[in-house]
Amino acid sequence: MKETIAVLFGGQSSEHEVSCMSVLNIIEQIDKEAYDLLLIGITREGRWLLVPSQEEIRSGAWRQGSVQAVISPDAQERCAIITQDGQVRRQRVDVVFPVLHGLYGEDGTVQGLLELARIPYVGCGVLASAVSMDKAYTKVIADHLGIRQARYQLIFRQELEHMDGVLDRIEERLPYPVFVKPCNAGSSLGVSKASDRKELAEALREAARHDRKILAEETLVGHEVECAVFGGGRQPAEASGVGEILAAGEFYDFEGKYYNPQSRTVTDPQLPGNAAEIIRQEAKVIFQAVDGYGLARVDFFVTEQGEVVFNEINTMPGFTAISMYPTLWEARGVTKAQLIQKLIDSAKERWNG
Repeated sequence: MKETIAVLFGGQSSEHEVSCMSVLNIIEQIDKEAYDLLLIGITREGRWLLVPSQEEIRSGAWRQGSVQAVISPDAQERCAIITQDGQVRRQRVDVVFPVLHGLYGEDGTVQGLLELARIPYVGCGVLASAVSMDKAYTKVIADHLGIRQARYQLIFRQELEHMDGVLDRIEERLPYPVFVKPCNAGSSLGVSKASDRKELAEALREAARHDRKILAEETLVGHEVECAVFGGGRQPAEASGVGEILAAGEFYDFEGKYYNPQSRTVTDPQLPGNAAEIIRQEAKVIFQAVDGYGLARVDFFVTEQGEVVFNEINTMPGFTAISMYPTLWEARGVTKAQLIQKLIDSAKERWNG
């Protein structure tokens, strides 16, 4: 008898479209001989809808659907509740694959629901998801570990009412140019580079549109690299090789990641000294420190002098056709189909363990 995997995608975050791209690649790699798929799309407004086919995801037509499908929090049911034309039915769910990036999906909220429901799910738990989503808290963890990271200044949205004071504080700590980013957003959304006071004020306002907490960081010149991690629990964390981002623009913003064909990624780039091995080891240390499970992508900078600088960790990294996480494992001989099956297996092992 086949098991049912509920695949969640879309979501209320600014990374909604990225999730819709990721989920198509994941669906294609799930073994249909072993699993029945229950596709549940979450609109930007937060409606949970039953999605009948991949074609509706590609076209975007699923957002106009009328059949509601929600995961029940009742631990005795372990099911999705499907409502159509006033009729309610329950469908058992064996595993959930939450292909959700950013807020309200990658931040521990959906993971909390699935913990209540007692349904195994792919990826990190509530704690790891929450602290990894918030870049300010991951910086606190990296500080505790003694891992080098960019100098930064934390700002809250309400402080921008007194903009001159905020600008003074940042300028006292960081030289221009300065990078500004929301603490709780991904795919480089809301990220800006400021070269003077006027641009800094504009960058802070842009970041505040995405989150109430904002980071201003020193600019680091060098390689922007990423490392994929898999494991957790009984299985020791494994790190892939290193991948480098070759951005088409001045930096790797949202457009450069997903819509500029000139942006490229390279696996196993030539890095100074033993930077690649340091990255692999530090990626595993950070993954374990946040209580990671299943998967994560850990991002770093490598300066021209070979210094490794931690940037951030993503607990549900992209799975688009150009995303680094599956690409790095493919470079190590793990196909996308094998990777997806390993992630599903890890969800069950965690629950059984």
